[in-house]
Amino acid sequence: MTVHPRGQGHAHGHGEHDHDHPSGFGRWVRDVFIPHSHDAADSIDDAVEATGEGIRAVKISLVVLGMTALAQWAIVVISGSVALLADTIHNFSDAMTAIPLWIAFVLGRRAATRRYTYGYGRAEDVAGLFIVAMIALSALVAGWESVHRLIDPQPVTNLGWVLAAGVVGFAGNEIVAVYRIHVGRRIGSAALVADGMHARTDGFTSLAVVLGVVGIWLGFPLGDPIIGLLITAAILVLLWGTARDVGRRLLDGVDPDLVAAAEHAALHVVDRPELLTTRLRWSGHRLHVQFSVAVAPGVTMDEFARVSADVSASARHELPAIGDVTVLPVIATEPTTRHP
Repeated sequence: MTVHPRGQGHAHGHGEHDHDHPSGFGRWVRDVFIPHSHDAADSIDDAVEATGEGIRAVKISLVVLGMTALAQWAIVVISGSVALLADTIHNFSDAMTAIPLWIAFVLGRRAATRRYTYGYGRAEDVAGLFIVAMIALSALVAGWESVHRLIDPQPVTNLGWVLAAGVVGFAGNEIVAVYRIHVGRRIGSAALVADGMHARTDGFTSLAVVLGVVGIWLGFPLGDPIIGLLITAAILVLLWGTARDVGRRLLDGVDPDLVAAAEHAALHVVDRPELLTTRLRWSGHRLHVQFSVAVAPGVTMDEFARVSADVSASARHELPAIGDVTVLPVIATEPTTRHP
């Protein structure tokens, strides 16, 4: 039989990577600014349960952000600050960007149709693009405001209330960010992780307000716009990592660790790596796997069906969050040992 090389070295195990994972402080910085959103090691197996957890995360985070906006609104009423009113409206409108993701999760539950034969899982990735656009807009607004305050400084009043609103905004957004990112990783949703990063950008904006007030109290009023520019730079770093992950999903990019794990699972059944081709793709938060196995011309359909069932079962055991597993036969052209 003619073997069918895969164009890449076989990784019989989980140790082959095309990227390094920093540790210590470097890992903390990476997790804050560029989270590893496509790690499915702890993902939920059941598709309905995973989608339900995603919807629950969106609902809970909307409630938390709504309470944050209401708390800021109360501070606006007490202080009478127009600037705080604008920031409160901004935070409320940003919280509403979770709604497209909610809609995408609901759409993802729908069965495939004659027109959408793969189902609606990609709606989640499209929602991720919208979230990336909102993060980019946040960076532009933060940068513009900072430059404007450098060119035309304006006195800041009600410093105590401004500080209080900033603390509330930062705390509420960061709680939501941590929760969304955790659930997004757990169910394998790049879009939900992106939404968590969006909340983190809003939290950074509120943190800039807090640091700016501290700077004014210390006699350095220009610290406010300078810190704003630094926050803008941080948002741009967040934007890069988030856009990269969402873009990879749309281009069917997957973590090479997942490919290695899928190959490792299949090679429990197909014990020769040169007979195997492995392809993976995400559709929303479900991972679809396709194996092509080279077989001898005389292999019967029943024999290959047994191989296919064993490969599928092994892959589902090795990789959580799997949707469809397809095993295709490729007829060889040169003699080899009969398989199976």
